[in-house]
Amino acid sequence: MDKSWYFIIGFLAQGLFSIRVLIQWVLSEKAKKVVSPTIYWQISLLASFLFSIYGWLRGDFAIILGQIFSYYIYIWNINNKNHWKEIYPIIRYIILVTPILAAGYVLYKGDSSIDRLFKSVPIPLLIFGSLGQIIFTFRFIYQWWYSQAKGESSLPVNFWLLSLVGSIITIAYGIFRKDPVLILGQSAGFIAYSRNLWLATKSSDSL
Repeated sequence: MDKSWYFIIGFLAQGLFSIRVLIQWVLSEKAKKVVSPTIYWQISLLASFLFSIYGWLRGDFAIILGQIFSYYIYIWNINNKNHWKEIYPIIRYIILVTPILAAGYVLYKGDSSIDRLFKSVPIPLLIFGSLGQIIFTFRFIYQWWYSQAKGESSLPVNFWLLSLVGSIITIAYGIFRKDPVLILGQSAGFIAYSRNLWLATKSSDSL
């Protein structure tokens, strides 16, 4: 079976990730400081959903790992912006329960799920790729903690520093995996991460 169509979903997800960064970058340049627009989190949520599907189709646990926690942090930020309740209730419920149902499906399949997610990639390489995804995930955990303390959704300087580190590791992982989705997707974001890091360090409201 030709699996090249998997890349269509992956590129779509990475395209959305890149668009969110581009929009955030442009708005930050206009404001002369790092901003956290609602659309950034809305696009992130959709991209995360699609990227999780891509990770499953590719049998790549490292990709899925990076979306597990950030998915709900995206929802938290949308809610913090007071836009969560603007979504139709039935759609909100679907968004909330889909990862839970997916996890139940993985557990139900048992050994076949383990084979799919852990047998297609050498363990040392999987650990390396997972490290990059853990760093990417931690940046949103840090962002959530920082925003909670500040009382509003913000993207602080350390968020962009973690983004750069996670991006470098993920690009290297993508090269080893010969995964054009990871390589091109992360390369596109690298410049924006660097620019936002510079803006964040110049902004008086960043730590």
